Amino acid sequence: MIAIKAENIGKRFGDVTALEDINLQVAEGELFGLIGPDGAGKTTLFRILTTLILPDSGKAEVNGLDAVRDYKKIRRQIGYMPGRFSLYQDLTVEENLRFFATIFGVTVDQNYDLIKDIYQQIEPFRKRKAGQLSGGMKQKLALSCALVHEPKVLFLDEPTTGVDAVSRREFWDMLQKLQEKGIPILVSTPYMDEADRCNRVALIQQGRILTVDPPGVITKGFDKALYAIRAHSNTYQLIQDLRKFEGIDQVYPFGEFLHATAKTPVDKQVLNQFLADRGHEQIIIEETGADIEDCFIGMMVK
Repeated sequence: MIAIKAENIGKRFGDVTALEDINLQVAEGELFGLIGPDGAGKTTLFRILTTLILPDSGKAEVNGLDAVRDYKKIRRQIGYMPGRFSLYQDLTVEENLRFFATIFGVTVDQNYDLIKDIYQQIEPFRKRKAGQLSGGMKQKLALSCALVHEPKVLFLDEPTTGVDAVSRREFWDMLQKLQEKGIPILVSTPYMDEADRCNRVALIQQGRILTVDPPGVITKGFDKALYAIRAHSNTYQLIQDLRKFEGIDQVYPFGEFLHATAKTPVDKQVLNQFLADRGHEQIIIEETGADIEDCFIGMMVK
């Protein structure tokens, strides 16, 4: 069964095209990632799928229901965690949770088993006001509130933005446990390294889907030679010199290295000498495998 379906979705805000011809499907029980930088259109698509705004064109369905015609039914069946923390900051942890349960006509005790693993991590702070929680705790509370009514589909818009690396990892561990319970999850993130935690991902840029596939399939499809390069020299100058080397077609920062792509393999010794002749020292050139970020950058150029 298809839990989420978007067909030819388009949306404009004045002269700005936020989404153009978006097509994707999320299967029942799937953890699906929408990966792209800020401004790519992720939040706009989420707001359409969660019935908060209308598309200009195309059609969206959630759990078999039309996002325009059946918006009231959809709102009762989904859990939605927006990118910005939107709970009541002057209410305590337990007051927020009880409030959202009441809105959906349930009690916390009814569905406690669903949120137990998450809520137990913040339960010692249940009397603390939500506004006084750390970023990681706020995210756990928001996820608990999105789950307390036992939704059939879960939407999480950039849930790990602004939290530390440990909290990010813990959050994804929690999502995978929820997936094991059969809940389909659509999650967006600007962090490329989080793609590997998903069953499938859609890479989105400037309102367009670049590709939809499992992360491993995307990286295996990278069809260029890729090199990780570092030198004891001015990084900007190193980038400029690499771009002058015959055969290199892309150069971009990648952690403590530069990544350089070539349509065909280059001679590393020749490249090393080329850089040395231009004053670079302690040069390291290594062949490396592509990850999602390399694939994303390559697709943007195409």
